Amino acid sequence: MVAVLLLVAGAAWAIFGRDRGIEVQVATVQAIGGSGGSASVLDATGYVVARRMATVSAKITGKVLDVRIEEGQRVEEGDIMATLDPVDADAERALAASQLAAARSQIGGVQAQLHEAEVDAKRLATLVGQQLVSKSQYDQAVAQRDALRAQLATAKRNANVAADRLAIADNGVDNTIVRAPFAGVVTAKAAQPGEIVSPLSAGGGFTRTGIGTIVDMDSLEVEVDVGEAFIGRVKPKMPVEATLNAYPDWKIPAEVIAIIPAADRGKATVKVRIALKQKDPRIVPDMGVRVSFLEAAKPESAQQPQGVRVPSAAIVERGGRDVAFALDDEGNHVEQRELKTGMAMGDDRQVLSGLVAGDAVVLDPPDELEDGSAVTMAADAEE
Repeated sequence: MVAVLLLVAGAAWAIFGRDRGIEVQVATVQAIGGSGGSASVLDATGYVVARRMATVSAKITGKVLDVRIEEGQRVEEGDIMATLDPVDADAERALAASQLAAARSQIGGVQAQLHEAEVDAKRLATLVGQQLVSKSQYDQAVAQRDALRAQLATAKRNANVAADRLAIADNGVDNTIVRAPFAGVVTAKAAQPGEIVSPLSAGGGFTRTGIGTIVDMDSLEVEVDVGEAFIGRVKPKMPVEATLNAYPDWKIPAEVIAIIPAADRGKATVKVRIALKQKDPRIVPDMGVRVSFLEAAKPESAQQPQGVRVPSAAIVERGGRDVAFALDDEGNHVEQRELKTGMAMGDDRQVLSGLVAGDAVVLDPPDELEDGSAVTMAADAEE
């Protein structure tokens, strides 16, 4: 009977005593490397906008003859977007050209008459000196010469006016051609051949006011409304991280351009302009975007120290060396790790070698804890 009791007691000790291990509490080692990103000081939402966007229209009212653009098409500055019916403009130009030709021919006739009058006046001047003709005949010839000189000056001015009128008529013909004012992408086509277009809204709903809309994709930026209570956190040139609603995993580097010096009384917000540092065809106007205003990037000399962050309570001295006890892969035994420590970090300590981020270390390791000791989590023991 005594032998049986001894066997039962030994088995119970083996199961509930020896294998249970030393009860410990653990903590997780944290990384403190300087490669982490800047922290966000403020988040906001807004939209992608274009600084250069134009709805292109003709300078004159006319009927559309041809439209040469389509949505999504790339155009360069000066490319022809559409042409208007040039019949009236061509007729005006032909009339102005005829008037210029008539004015120039009149100059030729007056010049011929003036040449003859000048010869007569010169000849009579000689005869008057010889008293072969009367003084009145000479005076009449001089008056005729001077009158023709005045007529020639008038004819030349008339020719200049006719040339200016022709230049205006040329502009009228050129105005029937609608050109792109800058390079960009067509986002809307507003007119079709046969429609009447006008720079002004005339003729009710039957008159178009534009040919199409062009957006300069290189001028895209972000505009967000920031609550006036938080606008003090935003500074010009501040780094920003933008995320399009359409591409939530794509982080776009950006920067604050300016804080618009005007508040919206109704929404109690201030508008902030943000420049996108990355150009991509996926970014289009009016896309929704979330932005995070980041702390200024730290210089290399101010980077955080390398290594890991370990609770000071996990570091003990054994044999004149700083060590810590880390759980093995199974989590029921410990490994003694020799440490190379660095500076104090509050209740923690910088460890340069011996541990890596994610390791579980024993807090306040007891004196009987050794390399390879079996352990039990304190939480498990309480259960």
